[in-house]
Amino acid sequence: MGIADIFEALTASDRPHKKAKTLSESLKIMGSMKLGQHIDPDLFDVFIWKKVYLQYAQGYLGAEQIDEVDVTKIPGYVAPPEGYLATMA
Repeated sequence: MGIADIFEALTASDRPHKKAKTLSESLKIMGSMKLGQHIDPDLFDVFIWKKVYLQYAQGYLGAEQIDEVDVTKIPGYVAPPEGYLATMA
């Protein structure tokens, strides 16, 4: 299962059998999945570094799901390599 699929499943609000999770809840679960080697760790790092989760949230999630995300609290978080974020400008 791809990272985007997992993220969408966790945050989906149209599932009658479960409550949609917030950004911080979803990323915590996915961080644990990274540590458990259930998702590709390199792809997850890029997902966090490029804030793909936030881009998706702004377009598809309800305001009540978009909470403050402290990436340093995500299990398995690693800071981007030096100069990485500068290449995104």
